[in-house]
Amino acid sequence: MNGYDDTIAAIASASGGAARGIVRLSGPAAVQCVRRLFHGGSPAAPRGPRPVAIEGNLLPQGWHTPAPAMLLAWPEGLSYTGQAMVELHTLGSPPLLDALLHALCRGGARLAEPGEFTLRAFLAGKLDLAQAEAVLGVIEAERPEQLDAALSQLAGGLSGPLNALRDELLNLLAHLEAGFEFVEEDIETLSSDRLAGGLNRAADELRAMQERMRQRAESANAAAVLVGLPNTGKSSLFNVLTGGRALVDAQPGTTRDYLNAEIDLDGVACRLIDTAGRIVEGGLDSISRAADHLASREGRAAPIAILCLDATRPLHEWERRQLAEPPRIRRLIVLTKCDLLRAIDYAGEALQTSACEGRGIDALRKALRDAIVTRQASAGDVVAPTAARCRVSIDLALASIGRAKHLAFSHAGEELLAAELRLALDELGKVVGAVYTDDVLDRIFSRFCIGK
Repeated sequence: MNGYDDTIAAIASASGGAARGIVRLSGPAAVQCVRRLFHGGSPAAPRGPRPVAIEGNLLPQGWHTPAPAMLLAWPEGLSYTGQAMVELHTLGSPPLLDALLHALCRGGARLAEPGEFTLRAFLAGKLDLAQAEAVLGVIEAERPEQLDAALSQLAGGLSGPLNALRDELLNLLAHLEAGFEFVEEDIETLSSDRLAGGLNRAADELRAMQERMRQRAESANAAAVLVGLPNTGKSSLFNVLTGGRALVDAQPGTTRDYLNAEIDLDGVACRLIDTAGRIVEGGLDSISRAADHLASREGRAAPIAILCLDATRPLHEWERRQLAEPPRIRRLIVLTKCDLLRAIDYAGEALQTSACEGRGIDALRKALRDAIVTRQASAGDVVAPTAARCRVSIDLALASIGRAKHLAFSHAGEELLAAELRLALDELGKVVGAVYTDDVLDRIFSRFCIGK
């Protein structure tokens, strides 16, 4: 990023034509850059506790016709970025907005880099790092549950508990350090019960956060795998759902490798995986066993399984075992070949399909979409980029608290215990941005669009 004291400008409204367009400036010279262009009210720097709104016209040098506009200005300390900030709201004509932006840059501003407005908000203490990532989550949200998660995180749904936990650990650390730094003074030391209680609460809170991060990270993997015995119609379903050309034949074992394709389920993306039929008898060749290994691996990795049962024959013993065991992941049971004579002895809940006639395909698509949406909605109030970035820090902080508990239980040196608390605090600081490096900031904010 460039200098923090520069005045930056960018188009802040969406690309394309619209009734209204917005150009945003932030920095010490924001008002001065606008002064020569804006006519009507006086764009003096706002003073006092409130921002100002002024109606007028824009007429940069070289323009022949003024454009109606409203100027919104915030004083330093009260804006989103913490700096003096100005927004010009005018007609949403792309050529007009581009010309206005160039005029502002000629007047002393420079083009903002991606995410630079939010970066300045973070550096000014207006947002912490988790909230800054939530801003990107709001921008990129495609479904209501994604927007809800981002708004919850932006409102402090993650930062609040984390900061409360950091405060409690800081208090424990302060008492510990006071105890061994001023051992000869008459200072009340931290009791064993209070220390144990604080460490236990910290561990419980971290485990809850760890689960939230895991659920959110896994929910981003919207994938479903077709599983079942050979020749149960998995590849036929794959072809119908994806429009693909997986090889289909009456000979069992046609699919040896696994196939995958992206499908759209009424606005919900899903990666559908077709695997080889599972081996249930010995004596097969090495290629078949390699295919079975791949099928097993993909089945474990995908969060949703579509168990295909051939409706034209009774259940196999392997299928009975699968149905009897509680599913490890979300599972949809599908009866295939329902256009033929039915012979299956399964009476449980299942989707009845026929790839040849297209029967039940819409119902399968809806059930798969519902399973993905339900999984994503239950993944908590953490946006996926935050979960991916912070899982390691949460894991390391929990490990440090675990070692601190062991040291406290064994009455080891308080200096060692304090060192573990410092490690935990450093890792939690990385989540909210109390501890950060320039490369971390570049990696996060470079994903933003310009003007945000």
